[in-house]
Amino acid sequence: MEELTEEPAELVERVAALDIGKASLVCCVRVPHESRLGARRQEVRTYGTVTPALLELRDWLICQGVTRVVMEATSAYWKPPFYLLEDDIECWVVNARDVKNVPGRPKTDKLDAVWLCKLAERGMLRPSFIPGRPQRQLRDLTRYRRTLTQERTREKQRAEKLLEDAQVKLSSVISDIFGVSGRDMLAALIAGERDPHALADLARKRMRAKTSVLRQALTGHFTGHHAFLLGMMLDRVDALTAQIDTLTTRIAHAIAPYTRQVAQLDEIPGIGITTAQEIIAETGTDMSRFPTPGHLVSWAKFAPKARQSAGRSKAAATGKGNPWLGGTIGEAATGAARTSTFLAARYKRVVKRRGKKRALVAVGNSILTICWHLLSDPGAHFTDLGPDWHDRLAPQRRKRQLIAELERLSGKKVTLNDAA
Repeated sequence: MEELTEEPAELVERVAALDIGKASLVCCVRVPHESRLGARRQEVRTYGTVTPALLELRDWLICQGVTRVVMEATSAYWKPPFYLLEDDIECWVVNARDVKNVPGRPKTDKLDAVWLCKLAERGMLRPSFIPGRPQRQLRDLTRYRRTLTQERTREKQRAEKLLEDAQVKLSSVISDIFGVSGRDMLAALIAGERDPHALADLARKRMRAKTSVLRQALTGHFTGHHAFLLGMMLDRVDALTAQIDTLTTRIAHAIAPYTRQVAQLDEIPGIGITTAQEIIAETGTDMSRFPTPGHLVSWAKFAPKARQSAGRSKAAATGKGNPWLGGTIGEAATGAARTSTFLAARYKRVVKRRGKKRALVAVGNSILTICWHLLSDPGAHFTDLGPDWHDRLAPQRRKRQLIAELERLSGKKVTLNDAA
């Protein structure tokens, strides 16, 4: 079947490509030839990656009339040239998978730059999503907060393992040993108190009902060595908590222009204020860059790749997407699965057939779809379809399921009669 597509071949007249390393980069420029009609002139130069050298590179590209600069996403080395050039020239960061060299070709920095430049010249590349400077700064804040939160969790886990080494089974009785009662007991242990009765009497409010069990759990061989290490760990936890609070205040100030969008996302089950802030920091609020919800889900890698051969679709992984957004959506999906909502019902339907990991991906897919619709419409609000949505959507199927389950439990044939 003949198909006509409206995608004219794009030829970028004045284009440059950068093959970037840590200490130096190779720049290839391709522009129209001055005297030969239809011919192209190519020039390759090498520059350092320090600021004076990059300024010299920028001046040369502007003199050549370059309208687009393409560079491969190599670690974090692409950031200095990108940030310095973005205000004067259109800059593209492209995925390394899209610019892989042809097998059998010699591979050098110069040839890589030339190959990248030719691909860019013919319009065979797609730019990666690089947000503007305000959103990049918001990303830095939310990502660093998440990093510090993870580090604080690891420090708490170290402290719990230290208590296990001292045969203090406090975590078996108290769900959060870093709560008010737990911290009082840990502080007393560090101060030299070893009497289980005195330590257990530090319990507060509802924890006092567990006094007898606490006495047994606090009977161990906690020594001065353990006290020294535990004191350092608690100091580290407190310092991280203070830094996280400072970051949270700074994030609240930076995200103030998007207060309405944060409130919209906060309505979704599994998403709180912190999660909403992280989602906006990663995706932004302008959904025009994602034409459909499917584009956003695909970019975040919460949908399987298309893998078809011989007319048959085969199982495929989702691939590696934005790890920061993936972690945030994964936590939101886990929280939503514990609620009594449509998202929880979706999780329960999928987990029976495909397992927990795929069920979380499916719920994450739904959450991102909801986020796209909310951020696309300023007046939109989240409305839960309800945990019985699928039953109301297909009542006959639900009836067959209930009949089959009743027959399995009773061992008898079930027949339904019309109500009188």
